[in-house]
Amino acid sequence: MSIFTEAQAKAILDKVIALSKADECTAVLGGTINGNIRFALNNVSTSGIVDNTELAVTVAFGKRVGTASINEFDDAALERVVRRAEDLARLAPENPEFLPAIGKQTYTPSPTFSASTAAIDPAFRAKVAADSIAPCRGNGLIAAGFLEDGQGFYATANSNGNFAYQRSTSFDYTCTVRTEDGRGSGWVGRNLKDAADFKADQDIRIAMRKATESQEAKALEPGKYTVILEPAAAAGLISFMMNFFSARSADEGRSFLSKKGGGNKLGEQVFDPRVNMHADPWHPDAPVLPWDSEGLPRTKLPIIENGKIANLEYSRFWAQKQGKTANASPGNLLMSGGDKSTADLVRGTQKGILVTRTWYIRMVDPQTVLLTGLTRDGTFYIENGQIKYPVKNFRFNESPVIMLNNIEELGKPVRVAGDESSFVMMIPPMKLRDFTFTSLSDAV
Repeated sequence: MSIFTEAQAKAILDKVIALSKADECTAVLGGTINGNIRFALNNVSTSGIVDNTELAVTVAFGKRVGTASINEFDDAALERVVRRAEDLARLAPENPEFLPAIGKQTYTPSPTFSASTAAIDPAFRAKVAADSIAPCRGNGLIAAGFLEDGQGFYATANSNGNFAYQRSTSFDYTCTVRTEDGRGSGWVGRNLKDAADFKADQDIRIAMRKATESQEAKALEPGKYTVILEPAAAAGLISFMMNFFSARSADEGRSFLSKKGGGNKLGEQVFDPRVNMHADPWHPDAPVLPWDSEGLPRTKLPIIENGKIANLEYSRFWAQKQGKTANASPGNLLMSGGDKSTADLVRGTQKGILVTRTWYIRMVDPQTVLLTGLTRDGTFYIENGQIKYPVKNFRFNESPVIMLNNIEELGKPVRVAGDESSFVMMIPPMKLRDFTFTSLSDAV
């Protein structure tokens, strides 16, 4: 069993700290039980459960640091992993950016655990697959999808008296539906806190409809178009941009937030005034652990306020170097919007293109966050507030920085997966002008 109670986890971590002869010691203990089911060609192909627990020990002699890990927890194994970390530390060169482990912190628990998600069993997964496959099989469509759910715990302690423990759960579902001739494709994805909120037999209808309606796609000339990006499509671009909100990369001239002549754009107007983003580990629909990888307590943190840069991420090292206050790296990104659905945005559009999702996104220019990628799984032409016909997929070249200066309207935010399994986002559908499509793609 991979889920230790707080008392069990603390007992192991206390032993590790006591065994260490180094100047300082930090130990991280985590365990997960992840279940999954995969289906393709309207049949289940694989399913399983992965159960794992691991201990990582980091020690320091001065500025020499060593780390070792193990998945055994008897006294001999704990002694072995500590000594291994110490041996590695003695051999390591000094780290010029080394900082001592943080002192004792206070963390306010966040609601990262869902009983309904933790209770998922093989029967639940089989029903999700069946509810996804059956409607497709009966309508000449082919489903391929993946459900992954998990529960786990994370605990950390150090020789300076800090300790933290919390449990969490995860739930992520995606499904692609194709027509039998392969000319139509639709997609649906759900990243949720509570499995009780998920209804595969309802969500699959979205992908089925898009697959059916995306046949006979017409070619439009590449160029600049008004687009409506569904939340998953917008998240693919925005998550790239958020990698550049480090104060260090901005101060060192490696970011779109670098200021000409030195420094960063903290406090400056960079986006449309309607752009507001913040992090909040206690958000009821998108909670995350209340500490980051350095053990710093997370807070409700404004990132962009009315289009202005409200905060940049200052690591402990860079904050000390610049004379600033360190802040924890966010675990989620929450973007404000309106109350309209994607369908509502479509109804208010005279001419435009609806994009289900973006794919194969790659960086072109880090300093402007110019990205390239492809649309897929349902791209449609809008006219007079209605979906008129499907269009061939496009390659785009666009920067989310420019994109968020070309806003016409924002809809209601929904939860989507970010670029890491532990990172969640609340992103609205977006109606944007002058989105740049550079070429066509024959892929569906």
